[in-house]
Amino acid sequence: MAMPVVREFTLPDLGEGLTGAEVVRWMVEVGEVIAVDQPVVEVETAKAVVEVPCPYGGVVTARFGEIGQEVPVGAPLVTVAVSPPVGGAAAAGDGAEPPVERPLVGYGVAEARRAGRRRVRPGEGPAAAPSPGPAPAPEPAPVTAPAPVAAAPAVVAVISPLVRRIAREHGLDLAAVAGSGPDGLVTRRDVERAIAATAAPGPAVVPRGTGPEGELVPLRGLRRAVAEKLTRSHREIPAATCWVDADATELMALRAQSNRAPGPKLSVLALLARICLAGLERFPELNASVEGEAVRRHPSVHLGFAAQGPRGLLVPVVRDAGRLGTERLAEEMARLTEGARAGSLAPAELTGGTFTLNNYGVFGVDGSTPILNHPEAAMLGVGRIVPKPWVHEGELAVRQVTQLSFTFDHRVCDGGTAGGFLRFVADCVERPGMLLRAL
Repeated sequence: MAMPVVREFTLPDLGEGLTGAEVVRWMVEVGEVIAVDQPVVEVETAKAVVEVPCPYGGVVTARFGEIGQEVPVGAPLVTVAVSPPVGGAAAAGDGAEPPVERPLVGYGVAEARRAGRRRVRPGEGPAAAPSPGPAPAPEPAPVTAPAPVAAAPAVVAVISPLVRRIAREHGLDLAAVAGSGPDGLVTRRDVERAIAATAAPGPAVVPRGTGPEGELVPLRGLRRAVAEKLTRSHREIPAATCWVDADATELMALRAQSNRAPGPKLSVLALLARICLAGLERFPELNASVEGEAVRRHPSVHLGFAAQGPRGLLVPVVRDAGRLGTERLAEEMARLTEGARAGSLAPAELTGGTFTLNNYGVFGVDGSTPILNHPEAAMLGVGRIVPKPWVHEGELAVRQVTQLSFTFDHRVCDGGTAGGFLRFVADCVERPGMLLRAL
C-alpha cells in the first residue's frame, strides 16, 4: 500500500498589501478527514473576516497558530496527509507527482458537510489500513456491482464571508440555496430568505463579562489597522481645520424634487459628493498626497466616504468618481454602503482613495476635527442638518442649517486654497444652481 503524502498548506495572499491575518476560529481538528476546498480556518485581516479553504483533501495532521495569533502570509496553516491515487506511478511509489494545488477563488467554496467529519484514531491512515498480522485464507467473494464513487462536494458560488457565517450559524446548507446573483452567486438576501423559510432559530448571544478592573480589549484586526493608520497620520501630517455654517434649505428642496421623479433616489451624501468633485476640479491641488519631499497630484479622484460596518468604521472608495454622473455616483455609493454594512467589500474597494467625505451628522453631532485618512491631503466633514434661526434675504427665518468642516494637509496648500474650496462647497450647498455652472 502506498504511503500518504503530507502536504503543507500555507496562508495565501488575501488582498492588496496584506502581510498577515489573525486566527479567529479553527474549523477543523487534528485527525479530521477533510475534503478538497473545505474551509479550515477563519481569519481576520485589516479589511475583512474570511474563511480560508484548503486545496488538499485528506487527514489533518497538524495545525499552526493559536486563536488570536497573527500568521504571516506564506506561513503554514495546516498539514494534510493526502492519499496518492490508486494505480499508475503513484501507486508504485516511483515518479509520483504531488497533487496539483487548486487556486483559491473568492476566499473559498462550499463548506463540507459537518456530518461527514471523522476523526482518525492513532495508527490509522487516511484509508484506515487493517492492522498487521496473519491474514486468514480469503473466501470467494460474491460478484457485486462496483460501489458508487462519492461525488465531490458541490461548489457553491459564495464570495461574502458574512454570508457563509450567517448560513453556518443557522445550520443552513449553502448547496441547497439558489443564488440570485450573477452566475448563480449566493447573496445575503438569498440566505436570509432560506432561513426565514425554514424558521431556524438563531444562536444565543451570551454577554461578555468584565473583571473587577474592567475589560481589556486588545487592538486586533481592523481596529489595530485603523489605530496604526490614524497614529501615523497624526504623527506625520501637519493638519489644519477650517469650518463654516451653511444654509442647506435649497439643497434639501432640490433633493426632494429630484426624488419625486422616476429613477434612482439621491441621498444627501451623494449630492455633497458631487459638490466636492466640482470643488476638486477648481482646486486640484487638494486631490494629492505627500511622498517624501514631493507632492503627488492625482489625475483622477478616487472618492472615499465614511460608512459604518459591523466591524467598525470603513471607508469605501468610488473609483474615478469624477467621471460618473450624479445618478450613477449615487448608485455606486449606495452599493458600497450596503457592502460595508454586510461586511462583504473586497480589499480593493476599501483602498486607494485620494479624498474623503465624512458625514458625521448621522451620529447627531454638529462638528468635528477628523484625522486625515493617510496619505490623503484633505477631508470634508458634514454635520447634521437641523432647523435653526437664520438671516435669509434680510429677515430672520427658520432654515435647514449644517456645519461644514474642512481638514487639510498644510504642506500641500495654504489657507487661501483650503478656504476657497470650503467656500465653494458652502455656496453650492446654499445655492445648488451654482453646481450647474461649475460642471
